[in-house]
Amino acid sequence: MLQVNDVFLQFGGRKLFEDVNLKFTDNNCYGIIGANGAGKSTFLKILSGALEPTRGNVSVGKNQRISVLNQNQNDFDDCTVMRTVLMGHKRLVEIMDQKDALYCKEDFSEEDGILASELETEFAELGGWEAESEAASLLNELKFGEEFHDKLMGELDGKQKVKILLAQALFGNPDILILDEPTNNLDAKSIMWLENFLLDFKNTIIIVSHNRHFLNKVCTHICDVDYGHINMYVGNYDFWYETNQLLAKQAREANKKAEARAKELQEFIARFSANASKSRQATSRKKELEKLTLEDIKPSMRKYPYINFEFEQELGKDILTVEGLTKKGFFEDVSFTLQKGDKVAFLSDKSINVSMLFDILMGIEKADSGTFKWGKTINLSYVPQNFDNFFDGVELSLVEWINQYAVKDHTESYLRGWLGRMLFSGDEAKKKACVLSGGEKVRCMMARAMLQGGNFVILDEPTNHLDLEAITALNKGMINFKGGMMFASHDQELMQTVANRIIEINGTKTFDKLTTYEEYLELTE
Repeated sequence: MLQVNDVFLQFGGRKLFEDVNLKFTDNNCYGIIGANGAGKSTFLKILSGALEPTRGNVSVGKNQRISVLNQNQNDFDDCTVMRTVLMGHKRLVEIMDQKDALYCKEDFSEEDGILASELETEFAELGGWEAESEAASLLNELKFGEEFHDKLMGELDGKQKVKILLAQALFGNPDILILDEPTNNLDAKSIMWLENFLLDFKNTIIIVSHNRHFLNKVCTHICDVDYGHINMYVGNYDFWYETNQLLAKQAREANKKAEARAKELQEFIARFSANASKSRQATSRKKELEKLTLEDIKPSMRKYPYINFEFEQELGKDILTVEGLTKKGFFEDVSFTLQKGDKVAFLSDKSINVSMLFDILMGIEKADSGTFKWGKTINLSYVPQNFDNFFDGVELSLVEWINQYAVKDHTESYLRGWLGRMLFSGDEAKKKACVLSGGEKVRCMMARAMLQGGNFVILDEPTNHLDLEAITALNKGMINFKGGMMFASHDQELMQTVANRIIEINGTKTFDKLTTYEEYLELTE
């Protein structure tokens, strides 16, 4: 068990956390959510002991071990893959090194013998004799066979290092497992493996993630970092989100009687509880949900952007025809025809391949060979993955910035309305474009795309830099969009709920099928 008692944290004049009291128990998985900059990763550092709070404390059960996912890929470049994984249990590796040093001594004394005996006992108690076998099993599950065990971490690429560091965090059955964005740079199959691993994990798990599908799959509780306070809720992310939406709706209907509000909430909880029972971790959660009352749930104070792609001109019969498109070093002989109603997710082993395809279709880059033709009725809106050139060195205010992309002349109040949709209200609209954060830039690009009113939208990794609120709003906007769409994303929930067709391009191979993302994963196993 891990307990947070009256934690208060202040940086300079800013209060990041105030009066935080939480208890994390075994056989539960806690998802930490909050807006960008709210302090999620900082809170994990407090929980792990890497950062001392200004006031209050964090207590851990006696002899309980905390394991944390390392965020620095290069920390272990001089270590072998096997040793890197074993270092997930620091005390075990310390004993191994001490033993090796003792047994290498030429003048092995009686005192050395006593120490060696003590170390051997502790080594056995910590599962030392099975350690390498367990580490090898983890590595094998992540597709790292024996040929990798003695390789140096410095010889691996970034994606491989991420998986090894994940194995390190999971190694040795830690009592408390702390994971900060564990799905970053993992492929879909590795994420599915991690989900199943955590579902079977019997100790305490605490996770920060922007992956809603992942949070929904593994979490029994959600901790909402909301304006300096952290509130804990039973259930996964969808339950937290839908409950907050219901409470917000009820708040707008202030004349609704408390009894009616409570009944509406209980009916919602009952429906969710029935669905929750399908999860391996959900038995106790289901019981807790059934006991919830209106007073148990505090609505979040955070605001959500409004994303809705609208257009005036309807799509005609002809959308897009691509024939034999080739760009050396990226893809070869890509051919496909888009139909009305297609919302196509594009995949590739390298995301740059899809970005290049999108840039060619937008006329930004040129293909080496092949042709493409857009239909006469098509009006395009494009949000590229790399949009720094839209902002770097641009001294315009956001009102002036977005006015550049307006199809028609508009008043300042009209433009402010579009910015307000993306949470740039009041003085926020006066910000200079060059000082925006990554998430703010994406929201501006979304406002730009909506203002353009394209009937065909191309989005290249649109969830990058966004917080969960913005991702959820974007997901809804993409589902509701009635025009044509092409997109690339690593967000599983978005892929599953939006795409009705999957096109994968890798070298000379092209996969193209009308299918959902989950069906695609099954087909390509």
